Amino acid sequence: MELKELLKFIEIEHERLKKYYGGYDDQEKRILARTVKLTEELGELCNGVLAHNSLQRKQKLDNYDKENLPMSS
Repeated sequence: MELKELLKFIEIEHERLKKYYGGYDDQEKRILARTVKLTEELGELCNGVLAHNSLQRKQKLDNYDKENLPMSS
């Protein structure tokens, strides 16, 4: 992905999220909301990486299927 494509993706996502969640007039609230959402997504990615490499606790690994990775909707 090139920078131009990334910037276009960011603009599309900005509009989608604004419609779905409503727009905050306050820039600080908007930044906080997006930071928290980004952190949530990063956590899900980290969870998948840990599980794939069998680095999670046994209880979580028992529910993990390496052949069927969960996909975002």
